[in-house]
Amino acid sequence: MTSSQDSSQAAPRGFTQRALATVERVGNKLPDPAMLFVGLLFIVWILSWLLSYGDYGVVDPRTGQPLQVVNQLSGTSMAAFFASMVTNFAHFHPIGVVLVAMFGIGVAEHTGFINTGLRAMMTVTAKWLLTPMIILVGIVSHTAADAGYVLVIPLGGVIFYAAGRHPLAGIAAAFAGVSGGFSANFIPAAIDPMLQGITQSGAQILDPDITLNPLNNFFFTASSSAVIITLGWFITDKVVEPRLQHTPVDDDLEDLPTMEPLNDKERSALRAALWAMLAGIALLVVTAWPADSAWRGPTGSLTELGAPLMSSIVSLIFVLFLLPGTVYGIKAGTVTSSRDIIQGMSKAMESMAYYLVIMFFIAQFIYAFSQSNLGVLLALEGAALLKALGLPATLTIAGVVLITGLLNLFVGSASAKWALLAPIFVPMLMELGISPDLTQAAYRVGDSTTNIITPLMPYFPLVVVYCQRYMKSTGIGTVTAMMLPYTVTFIILWTLFLLAYWALGVPLGLQSNYGYPA
Repeated sequence: MTSSQDSSQAAPRGFTQRALATVERVGNKLPDPAMLFVGLLFIVWILSWLLSYGDYGVVDPRTGQPLQVVNQLSGTSMAAFFASMVTNFAHFHPIGVVLVAMFGIGVAEHTGFINTGLRAMMTVTAKWLLTPMIILVGIVSHTAADAGYVLVIPLGGVIFYAAGRHPLAGIAAAFAGVSGGFSANFIPAAIDPMLQGITQSGAQILDPDITLNPLNNFFFTASSSAVIITLGWFITDKVVEPRLQHTPVDDDLEDLPTMEPLNDKERSALRAALWAMLAGIALLVVTAWPADSAWRGPTGSLTELGAPLMSSIVSLIFVLFLLPGTVYGIKAGTVTSSRDIIQGMSKAMESMAYYLVIMFFIAQFIYAFSQSNLGVLLALEGAALLKALGLPATLTIAGVVLITGLLNLFVGSASAKWALLAPIFVPMLMELGISPDLTQAAYRVGDSTTNIITPLMPYFPLVVVYCQRYMKSTGIGTVTAMMLPYTVTFIILWTLFLLAYWALGVPLGLQSNYGYPA
């Protein structure tokens, strides 16, 4: 290769590295995450007061009434805020998910079960396959709701560290699979019927007889799994990890696995623990198999929204780690009394103290933001702008992806955001001859790709905490810069994949009863 070729390739790479370094530097100069959300809370209060006097000429699709921004500094709103402060925190969904799962995982980690299991896995898994394996597991974890955030992401760091690779690269790969590729999955999940129901309601504004299949995007999301794994693998190994190779981890790490071979006692304990875990899974399968199983939902499905099995995922994670962790500890001698079990849970909670502080302020911010209707106004104005542009069909689909990705930086909930956008996007694109299924697929691409760079996503601070286990200096900027290459690559190439998928006429999912091209 000539020197001119070398310089032409080095320039973009150098520019990219400088850009990411700038993002990290600026991001880490932001206040502590907890104080950042305090500042955002004050911004919401002030904006809601200023914008409450405006008339925006848009209708709130939830009520059918003209949208009005609610002044959060009014006496009534402030009284409601303080009255609900404890409830906002105690009922904030991510808190229960994280803490309950961490009880079981904490025991499994404290007794040595996770450490030994990972060392055993490392002896049979090629190092070069670790990245796609972690991303794949992150994608599959979508079936278990938010379980990937508390299970897969921290294990990504531990696995990479045990393999002699940079642990933050493992966290990045897992985060990309769990959250950046949230709408890529070859296993149906509860989010599928949830979004389908909202899309169907939007489509019925134009055609009351339309019904959509709950798996109307299944073929696309399944094939997207290969796209996300491939792209995530390349970005992790060729972009993220090389950038991290000169970033040292802290030298006071404890309780992390090494590549030392297992001794006979550890092998025996691991076998007993795995048999205990398999017995628990077998019991679950046996009790869930009958058609009248108590684990099934009202329609008889195990995976439908509201089915007891789906609602018990976090509890099952707790049990399925507590059981083998305890068995391993007894067999290996790391558990001699019940106090060792409680100590494992207590130690896990110690690591969650900082996370709980952040979650308190996030919960208050999200309450005020939702009560103000600022998110609704932002979503409706963005959708109206796209509609007013009158772009060709292909650009309109790309526009849905981009508008959704931008809104996702401020409004995190996939279902809440789609409930606002579907009544506008779905009928608008139907008039262009674009199916509701395709509109929903475009929304899902945009909703997934920016999850991993927004601190407003409730689990983002948790990822910061995971990284601080290896580098105490980790801040918002560190994680944002680390994940930005995934977001940029995913949103561009995944959108192109969707457009090519549509152009080839491949069905997006199981058939729905409408006359639009799939």
